[in-house]
Amino acid sequence: MTVRFVVIGGGPAGVQAASWGARLGAEVTVVEREVLGGAANLWDCIPSKAMIATGGEMTSARRAQSMGLHALEAKPDFDALRGRIGAITEHLNVSQTELLQSQGVHLLHGSGRLSGPHGVIVDTDTGQHELEADAILIATGSRPRLPDWAPIDGERVLITRQAYPPAELPEHLIVVGSGVTGVEFVHMFRSFGSKVTLIVSRQQVLPGKDPEVAAALEDDFLRSGVVLLKGARASGIERAGSEVTVSCEDGRKVVGSHVLLAIGSVPNSSGLGLEEAGVTVDANGYVPVNQHCVTNLSHVYAAGDVSGRLPLASVASVQGRKVAEHVMGLHTREHRHLDYDKAASAIFTEPEIADVGLAEAEAFAIGRKLRVTKVPFAANARALIDGDPRGFVKILSDPNTGVVLGGSIVGRGAAELISVLALAVTANLKVTDIVESLLVHPALAEALADAAE
Repeated sequence: MTVRFVVIGGGPAGVQAASWGARLGAEVTVVEREVLGGAANLWDCIPSKAMIATGGEMTSARRAQSMGLHALEAKPDFDALRGRIGAITEHLNVSQTELLQSQGVHLLHGSGRLSGPHGVIVDTDTGQHELEADAILIATGSRPRLPDWAPIDGERVLITRQAYPPAELPEHLIVVGSGVTGVEFVHMFRSFGSKVTLIVSRQQVLPGKDPEVAAALEDDFLRSGVVLLKGARASGIERAGSEVTVSCEDGRKVVGSHVLLAIGSVPNSSGLGLEEAGVTVDANGYVPVNQHCVTNLSHVYAAGDVSGRLPLASVASVQGRKVAEHVMGLHTREHRHLDYDKAASAIFTEPEIADVGLAEAEAFAIGRKLRVTKVPFAANARALIDGDPRGFVKILSDPNTGVVLGGSIVGRGAAELISVLALAVTANLKVTDIVESLLVHPALAEALADAAE
């Protein structure tokens, strides 16, 4: 008997679930109202990293003089950048569409909602379609949180999705929100040449991250001229012509040319008929799931941002694959559960930041003994050759067994280098396994072996 598998949402979780489901023999239908790849391709991961890459080239041009090269001053061309982002998004959409179609996946462009425990209604431009499903995946993602005190106009008061890129380069950008998205925008627009003020509601950027990592980023921001307004919680925004004023709860005010809000997201779970179909939705709009991404109904799944787990595209993709395997019964065999504590993450600032596994503060809070070793990139030959020796590698291991429990990397290429530590954490490798690896010289990865040693 063929399993009818309906996926609502074609982001990272939905695409992976559909692809794996089709490979395993399911009859798969994907419902997506925008483009395949979802918000990650349209507004979040891809556009932001494309802009960061452009800003990075501008920074490299400025750094070239210290490396013995006289380079011309680079200037941003937002029209060209907008075209490049659109081309990348379209290429990814076409590639993913062709992949799913080649696997026999049926694609419906429209909005889907549950009409009952096993029914899905899809509204498209050509009419309404009714589907029956043996298994349903809710993978509808999330959207930026919009506070009622912010008069967002898309011109001077922006949300992140209106800044890829904005119509003009901000003369003075005020960023509200010092989480991952906020600090990436700070780095991005500072590299383009904007004056930037970051409003930090707590006493460090990146709340919840290793304080040493956060301090390294703060130091770099300050060196580049970024103004950090700490312990300030924004409570109002007023626009007067070409100026905007952000007011904080403690009475402080900041005046700039543009404001960018990066204060979190909310799940896209309303209007899907979930509660009417008997699917539990929590008070914040997330759809709770177990270790297999199963909701309170055994045939309904949720993955990606809407599931309330780690809001990372990489995690969503793996969730999607795990859902497909569970739908097709592979969980009855050797099937590893997702361990969210071992997920690697990266922040694409300059220097880059990446971490995985157990954090120092978390270990100390639970009384876990650790061996912590740290090696600066200033001692790494490749970092010196590249002219960017900022940052460090930190490895956390069990003092008795030597098993790698976690780590942080601050510096050039951190998002790539963290893969080594992620593999070590996932596979329970020991620091000696890293030490005894025959690595390339000169290479940034040597800092990993040095820290392990």
